Amino acid sequence: MPTKSELIRNCFAAYKNRDRQSLESAFAEDFTFTSPYDDRISKAEYFQRCWPLSASGKMSNEIERIFEQGNAAFVTYRCAIEKGEAFRNTEFFVFEGERVKSIDVYFGASYSDGKFLKQKE
Repeated sequence: MPTKSELIRNCFAAYKNRDRQSLESAFAEDFTFTSPYDDRISKAEYFQRCWPLSASGKMSNEIERIFEQGNAAFVTYRCAIEKGEAFRNTEFFVFEGERVKSIDVYFGASYSDGKFLKQKE
């Protein structure tokens, strides 16, 4: 059985390769996603709302660290958007067997050309 870190790395590889089918297979049927903008949205809504930017090729991400405990793991990663913005997020993955049951994302600071961008309140 793959480790949680391997499963997360596989998900990030699917984003990088714009492989929606692999990512859909990695998510449980009752998968939910939560962020400051989304409250436990479904798998279908996740792919409608969140996938287009990932699939566009205008964003890249690099895993910085993963911490596992039991059936869950935290991953912190750095994203860069084609127009020069960069930001760091942390996601909390919960697994059911080898599939991702839920993801909660926590946004970090944003930067443009190396300069901090204050977020609008």
